[in-house]
Amino acid sequence: MSETVPAAIDARQIGSVIRRARVIAARSQHDVASKLGYHQSKLSRLEKGVGTDDVRILRAVAAELDIPLESLGLTVSPSSTDLRTDDMQRRGFLAASVAALAVPAARPHTASMELVQALLPTASGLADRQLLAEATLRQELSKARRLLYGCRYTELEALLPALLTDLRRAQQDATDSLMLASMAATAYQTTVSMLIKLGDTGNAWLAVGRAMSEAERSGNPIVLASSVRVQTHLMARERHTAPAVTMVQHTADQLGGHYDQREPGDLAAFGLMLLRGVTAASTGGDRSTTTELLDQADEVARYVDRDHPDAWANFSPTNVALHRVSAAVALGDTGAAVEAARPLLRRRIPAPERQAALWVDLARAFNQQGKLSEGYRALRIAERHAAEDIRRRPDIRELVADMTVRDRRGALPELRQFSRELGVRP
Repeated sequence: MSETVPAAIDARQIGSVIRRARVIAARSQHDVASKLGYHQSKLSRLEKGVGTDDVRILRAVAAELDIPLESLGLTVSPSSTDLRTDDMQRRGFLAASVAALAVPAARPHTASMELVQALLPTASGLADRQLLAEATLRQELSKARRLLYGCRYTELEALLPALLTDLRRAQQDATDSLMLASMAATAYQTTVSMLIKLGDTGNAWLAVGRAMSEAERSGNPIVLASSVRVQTHLMARERHTAPAVTMVQHTADQLGGHYDQREPGDLAAFGLMLLRGVTAASTGGDRSTTTELLDQADEVARYVDRDHPDAWANFSPTNVALHRVSAAVALGDTGAAVEAARPLLRRRIPAPERQAALWVDLARAFNQQGKLSEGYRALRIAERHAAEDIRRRPDIRELVADMTVRDRRGALPELRQFSRELGVRP
């Protein structure tokens, strides 16, 4: 006999996996339910976390939507006479409160073999690389940062393998160079950010480990804060929101205070880390911590306004305001998000990535409000600012798929055309 789910939030996590898989497949609740022989209300309840204790139904849904069994806490190959194994597996899964319940995204991006090899700890091939001057390496690193903020991911992915390898080659001949370690940490941070954008979280974890290692080697607390920032981003993306927030808060306790006496670059890196904490807290539904971190970031922004990409810093009051919008969307406060976004639409935002992010947040808010036409227009504006960002990100495809499913009567044929352009399955 199946056991009940021990905590409501755990059941909702399973429901969110089912819903996300359905949305990615661009299928309606009615369609999936009818294929399984159920009424639409049955699937609706499952997506809300109700009835997830019935492993037979979960297996049927997993088969229909191509969901990995382990993502629902089920064993991969249980015997037909030993369904208790499923319950034992699910109890362990639920007790652990797994936050990162992965559903394969449509057409996931995988890093190039050259980039993966550059991320591996092996030193093979380094001796064949020409030793570059530190100034040249710094120029290449600045170029990589500009490509990231410009959402030019194809060029960035082509640049990174050589940059990472050249930095390691330089470190071989200057093992005591703290500056080279700082530069290497920044290069790995850039790699993490790009891979997260493209949905390759597996290789992003590999890169974040290298970033943290180089940051610790550098002995620079601000470089470490920047590595904490990208690790927090990855943890929040994988739904490990609580430990991500804890990491930011702990680091902030160590590095915060005396803002009027700090260098602008240091403050910018610190502020960016706080904003990643905002993303993690709002994603996890923690309103109190979201407000606390936003207020702290506002305080930092009183002393620094750097709205241009450089090695470690791109932080300003505008950046804090943008995160207020995204946090409101994540918390479901769509009306507040739209109101907070209005003054930003008239403000100069130099980084294409952030211009696009604002319009994507508006699209998410409009989608939650059922205003699909406004949401579609917001996405098209975001595309004008950063086409590659919009067309390559898995989370954008998921959003468009959700909007397409909501457009049940086909009132927006242009939305369906956009869906096809992005490669979202019909």
